[in-house]
Amino acid sequence: MRQTYLFFLIFLAGVYGCSQPEYEPHQIAFLADVHLTNIYGELTDAGYKGLSHPENGEFVIARTMAAQLRSTRIFNENYFAFIAALDDIARRGIKIVAFPGDYTDDGQPIHIRGLRQILERYEDEYGMQFLITTGNHDPVRPFLQDAGKRDFLGEGGKNQPVFSRSDYYQVDPEKDHPVVVTRDIAEMGYEGILKELSQFGYLVRENYLYWATPFSTYTPGDYTFEKAVTASELSNRTYEVADGFNIPDATYLVEPVEGIWLIAIDGNIYLPRNEEGSENDPRNYGSPGLGYNNFTDNKEYLMNWLAEVSSQAEMLSKTVIAFSHYPVVDFNDDASSKLKELLGGTRWQLERVPEERIAEDFAKAGIQIHIAGHMHINDTGVRSYSDGSGIVNIQTPSLAAYRPGYKILTVFEDDIIEVETVTIDSIPDFNQLFPLYEMEYDFLLSINETNLWDREILEVESYHEFMLWHLKELVRLRFINDWPEPLKSQFLERSIQDFSRNGNPVLEEETGQLSAYEMLLDFYKIRNADILAFKDIPKERVEAYKKICDVWKSVEPESELEYQTRQFFEILEAFLKGQPADRFRIDLSSGIELSILSLGK
Repeated sequence: MRQTYLFFLIFLAGVYGCSQPEYEPHQIAFLADVHLTNIYGELTDAGYKGLSHPENGEFVIARTMAAQLRSTRIFNENYFAFIAALDDIARRGIKIVAFPGDYTDDGQPIHIRGLRQILERYEDEYGMQFLITTGNHDPVRPFLQDAGKRDFLGEGGKNQPVFSRSDYYQVDPEKDHPVVVTRDIAEMGYEGILKELSQFGYLVRENYLYWATPFSTYTPGDYTFEKAVTASELSNRTYEVADGFNIPDATYLVEPVEGIWLIAIDGNIYLPRNEEGSENDPRNYGSPGLGYNNFTDNKEYLMNWLAEVSSQAEMLSKTVIAFSHYPVVDFNDDASSKLKELLGGTRWQLERVPEERIAEDFAKAGIQIHIAGHMHINDTGVRSYSDGSGIVNIQTPSLAAYRPGYKILTVFEDDIIEVETVTIDSIPDFNQLFPLYEMEYDFLLSINETNLWDREILEVESYHEFMLWHLKELVRLRFINDWPEPLKSQFLERSIQDFSRNGNPVLEEETGQLSAYEMLLDFYKIRNADILAFKDIPKERVEAYKKICDVWKSVEPESELEYQTRQFFEILEAFLKGQPADRFRIDLSSGIELSILSLGK
């Protein structure tokens, strides 16, 4: 009787077109390199409240504009951009938000607290789940260390040094106020950061469908929350990086929704400077900022675990997405070797370019999708191998650099993932601190400061314009010095037309007569933002650059200048021909290679 009834239901389903519910795509937002400075935070152990805003009286603990315009990131306005990005994610109804590292300035307690408070608010109001992994700025070293900054903005436009120890900075009375001493500006290690931010993936939560670490011994088949609680304890998540040097590894796997396995990889590798020194001395460790080039030699167990997880995921029909701070594929559109030859290996952060073996190791471990940050650029890198393995590395732009934005991954069934890049262009109150910078500028002018930043940046009307100005000033005040002579002088003294070869190609007058320095600025825009930079470069200029690149391909250099010029245009052409980096689809279904289909704007 039961079989007859079941057959009848199947028959009705066929007659009336009944079907299983459609697969609901899952969306995940990735915010890399937020570098949050908690500008409205409070120091818990010092009387200093910050600088009073002349218009609203609010106290602000902010860095100087001079500091911002010589750094690859801003420190203050990204606070407002972070809120705007979270608001945008909330409007889209996205519930899962992941951070590929560098979510604070340098892992200081005041900023870590501020981040936690902001994320808790969005958890409560919108039901978001936040998942975090480490960056080289959080933690800066594996253990708590004294630190501080000399250039917070103080009364009258002077610097306000803030340090965790009074003897860490020698004051210049003409430019500096006396040092403010507070432990809230020390740089936290793993223990402090994981304690403050434990609820954002670092430790297991009951609502997770699955959670594991490279050191946990259970499998999805015998998983229990109680087992995961024990596995999540920091004492059960360490490895020996050298004899007697045990370092935490905050890597974890989480299934926040059915069918999606997110792997938050702790790519930080802290090598001891002196193996005869103390294991617990943060000063005895180097920076992890070089990324994965030390990975295979020091975290081989982690690669083995990734392979094991990938195998489990395939058997259980889970979609694996890995994210970490460091890129696993060349992020310079495979032009890094030319850049090293032209600029030297220590400029342009070229020492951070991952070696080719890194991408292959990850791909052969079964990792096909990897989301990274660290470089503050928008880019896509692809590698495919003869055994059918391959990997797509998606570089997420920073909210604190040009061009600010974040990524959304939409996971469909049948191994289809769509990637969208969202730019943060217009945000309310982004210029709230500008009156304070006016005060700073007047002070620097009064002491005849050399190489002063351009006050015109305070005339911008949008966050997009502000970040474009930040890049322009960064090139003028810092990056211009990366270029070798005689090419550097050509950028500063010649026109774009002068970079043609014997007058070929002939450019439109308006483009050709522009300073070659404008071409250099466009070069940096394209390098940072990829296709997103074309909003800020006239189409005719882009076409002119392509024509000049074509001409220089066939040139046999007869001088050092010609050799440098040809290299420059070879690099520019590589940037112009990179993989899609705005909206695109990744099809993993073939199992042979990763095909990327651009979806346009």
